Amino acid sequence: MIVKPAPGLSVRDPATKRLLPEEGITVPDGDILWTRALNDGDVVLVDARAPAPQLAKSGGSDKQ
Repeated sequence: MIVKPAPGLSVRDPATKRLLPEEGITVPDGDILWTRALNDGDVVLVDARAPAPQLAKSGGSDKQ
């Protein structure tokens, strides 16, 4: 499963001691710590099926 911090929160990965990135990290399914963090509302699930946001193109037009 992929988890990311809930809006407005900073959450540390207990293994690396680093803050979770906004895009989230992959953690083992059923892991007790992450399941508890999810149930407590500290992290939220990321839908892995959702397409990544597209960045807007900068510069000229596509017309030739």
